Amino acid sequence: MRQRERIDDDERHRWEEPGVYDVMPGLYRVPLPLPQDGLRAVNVYVLEGDDGLTLVDAGWALDVSRAQLGDALAELSYSVADVRSILVTHVHRDHYTQGVALRRESGCVLRLGEGERPSLENLNNGLHLNGEGHLARLSRHGGEDLVAELRSASSGPSTDPTLWELPDEWVTSGREFRVGGLGLRALHTPGHTQGHLTYVVPSHETVFTGDHVLPHITPSIGFENQGGALPLRDYLESLALMRGLPDSMMLPAHGPVRSSVHARVGELLAHHEERLDACVALLDGKPCTAFQVAQELGWTRRNRRFDDLDAGNRMLAVCETAAHLDVLELRGRCVRTDDDGTIRYHLDDP
Repeated sequence: MRQRERIDDDERHRWEEPGVYDVMPGLYRVPLPLPQDGLRAVNVYVLEGDDGLTLVDAGWALDVSRAQLGDALAELSYSVADVRSILVTHVHRDHYTQGVALRRESGCVLRLGEGERPSLENLNNGLHLNGEGHLARLSRHGGEDLVAELRSASSGPSTDPTLWELPDEWVTSGREFRVGGLGLRALHTPGHTQGHLTYVVPSHETVFTGDHVLPHITPSIGFENQGGALPLRDYLESLALMRGLPDSMMLPAHGPVRSSVHARVGELLAHHEERLDACVALLDGKPCTAFQVAQELGWTRRNRRFDDLDAGNRMLAVCETAAHLDVLELRGRCVRTDDDGTIRYHLDDP
């Protein structure tokens, strides 16, 4: 059903309801389902152009997602055959894999940020499809028992390996695209992934934020098979970059449309400074791993205990904690050691 977009909607889950939402003339939001309890939907944005449609993000390659996208396009008097281009913000499967499937149907041009090339080439070559890169990182940060738990629970790749085909074009920061009456400029915003792109529309004070800035949750940092050395540093710098632009309406990949990206950026920056302080407060002169620090922190907006999280979220928690500890080390607030392949952190001797 086609509806007018609700800007700054206070109802936490209403944005997930299937349908077509009019954001502005020629621009529509289409939430598509995800097979997860935490994140239930991903927003795909449909832009009308002179020769067809451009999508910002594509969704997860699932039958139910493809069916809902087809229904949404029909509501707009289009079909998948009218999709000419897809601008994917980053390489995670809930954004990229349906783009590969749609390219097979429509022959559209699939575009992805240049910085995602190492991760996607690994996946395309069959490397890390079972999350081995994540597990190796987790083991180095003291999570050997959790690695064993994750391995025993794994049933193999959950995504068809052929859906990690390479894009038609690698997009560099600053590149501009003209779609109908809108000019979209790619902006490199690493942190969530190394090659994450947001798309800024200066003429309409609008930005497609992907997973870089989300209204309800703090994006995971550096959860990729070929991540950067300091993903949290990169993320904080990317948030500062976003705050340096004119304030704009944010069109996120998960969550409702918000009238101010600056307001949320400020909240995210404050959140991470609080987490940095919380991490350093748990350190003393005795070296400990990121796993041990993560066990003492609260998680999610409900401040849940680490042991109450499922295994996948415990892995994310350890990776997040390591990212914060590495920034503390960069700022000179703690010391990092790497002995026998295990990374530990401690306060410097007074």
